[in-house]
Amino acid sequence: MLTPTRPHHRLAVALTALGVLLTGAALQTTTAAPAHAATTHRVLFDNGHAETAGNADWIISTSQPNPLSEDSSPSAETDWTGALSSWGVALQKTGDYSLDTLPSGSKLTYGGTSATDLSNFDTLVLPEPNTLFTTAEKTAIMTFVKNGGGLFMISDHTGADRNNDGYDAVKILNDLMTNNSVDSTDPFGFSIDSLNISSGYPAAISDSTNAVLHGSFGTVTKSLIANGTTATLKPADNSAVKGLLYRSGYSGNTGAFFATSTFGGGKVAFWGDSSPIDDGTGQSGNTLYDGWNDTGATNAALALNATEWLSS
Repeated sequence: MLTPTRPHHRLAVALTALGVLLTGAALQTTTAAPAHAATTHRVLFDNGHAETAGNADWIISTSQPNPLSEDSSPSAETDWTGALSSWGVALQKTGDYSLDTLPSGSKLTYGGTSATDLSNFDTLVLPEPNTLFTTAEKTAIMTFVKNGGGLFMISDHTGADRNNDGYDAVKILNDLMTNNSVDSTDPFGFSIDSLNISSGYPAAISDSTNAVLHGSFGTVTKSLIANGTTATLKPADNSAVKGLLYRSGYSGNTGAFFATSTFGGGKVAFWGDSSPIDDGTGQSGNTLYDGWNDTGATNAALALNATEWLSS
């Protein structure tokens, strides 16, 4: 005997099945993986090589290694103490950077256990070093870059020997490039000129695709020389070397005030003067000048874009 169909029961079953499907879809929606947070770029500023000798105050904060101990949420350049505080605060405010300083008396290392070991960072900033790097430090720096790190070298004019030890930043940075155990055959494709250029506003080349000149921090048009130097480029030694800003009347391989290059898996940037990174504020007793906000230049955009390029 056939059992008569029961339409009400079939409708209830269908609705129940539909409910299960909708519930499953809702669960899939609510349990989807969250978007990844922005990558934190790790930057180490060097203060282990007399960067505060004389009137220099090339630090992002007096709190070292961690500037957040001075102010954990800085909003203005004076919240951190140092002539590079504007640079540091600008990066900190993005939320995309983790900043530290190699304290005075410390050595640069790579592959060690120290919290300031270069293996823990994406970029190393050398803001006008005034003492020679040791043999071990030069090996550490060059290996760091070769293995993918970013190196930001900032020089000053020849004769800017602030601690009177016989070495200025020109000699020290040239020694790093020509007297190391990793590659001393002009690894970056440039040498720093022994010059003292009193003044000028080096202009940027025309290259709309260049990430340093046209980065997320703005467009670079000019920089500032207030007793600085330039570099001579040698593309035959490293074809990646490129001048981005030039002293007036210069182009090509001579008179490069700002240049970039690569080495192994890493990136390199060179700036011929410390005046553009000086924000005019710092520790008492120093004579400082505000080049960071110079109205005839775009120094902040240049420093920040270059840091981003090196760290990416």
